[in-house]
Amino acid sequence: MAVTYRACKECSAVTEETTCLICGNPTSREWQGYVIIVDHTKSEIARRMGLEVNGKFALRVR
Repeated sequence: MAVTYRACKECSAVTEETTCLICGNPTSREWQGYVIIVDHTKSEIARRMGLEVNGKFALRVR
């Protein structure tokens, strides 16, 4: 069985759950692209996206 990944509508975190594990908001199956943040303290991408935790995040969520 294939895993269906979802992305949080608020913080863009990618997960398999229907609610975000980081902020608790609902997730969507409609998202595009993703970035993996390994060290948010040194990441320019994390700073621009407003991320303060490490993990996998969608670039666009509908």
